[in-house]
Amino acid sequence: MAVARKRPTMIELQPTFCPGCGHGNASRLLAEVIEEKGLLDNFIMAMGVGCCASMRRHWGGEILQCAHGRPAAAARGLKIGRPDACVVTYHGDGDAYVIGLQETLNAAYTNANISMIVINNTNFAMTGGQMSWTTLPGQKTTTSTRGGRQDGHLPLRIPEIIARDFDVAFVARGSLASAAEINKSKRLIQTAVECQLEGRGFSLVELLSPCPTNWGMSTRQACEHVTQVVSQYYPIGILKDVKKEGEQ
Repeated sequence: MAVARKRPTMIELQPTFCPGCGHGNASRLLAEVIEEKGLLDNFIMAMGVGCCASMRRHWGGEILQCAHGRPAAAARGLKIGRPDACVVTYHGDGDAYVIGLQETLNAAYTNANISMIVINNTNFAMTGGQMSWTTLPGQKTTTSTRGGRQDGHLPLRIPEIIARDFDVAFVARGSLASAAEINKSKRLIQTAVECQLEGRGFSLVELLSPCPTNWGMSTRQACEHVTQVVSQYYPIGILKDVKKEGEQ
């Protein structure tokens, strides 16, 4: 007989994200990691603006709702004021990589001892599905109805830039498109949190998410699109993992 999984303590109510959206799974993974690490009473989330903000309706932990694009800067301040706390930012690609690109890169540049979780669904989902700096070539959005990137400019791979050019602890990309990939993504979040708890510095985990509503697809089609199309441009895996000093 299958055993129902216990709802994490942090998830107080049923999430209200669009059907098929990856945010529900991502928020649960984070909640499970926080509970398993014994951080329920010592955890602060710096929340971005976007679809992620719906978490305020069901998340039971401490949340600082930040101005658009400012979670990384706010998280740095929180960590300075509460160095004992686990501080995690949670936001979408538009908030972290477009409006908040400067804050994200500054946090990485200084190797701030915070953890960032970024949900990449390749569009500005909350405001109607406009083109983002992560929108794929040829992808149709409400502001690129003939297909994005007609100007030849390619989408930004921010995790790759940070992993290559910055002295940080951990950078990885996971997927929320299948049960197997969701389990792998949880391990990436665990590592990011562990980096912070060990004082190793900045960590970022990007999670590729289906967006059935704005992609105009069924949930199954959206998940297949992540696996067959999106992850081909945004490869899944660990991009950087600097071990603890003295560890082989």
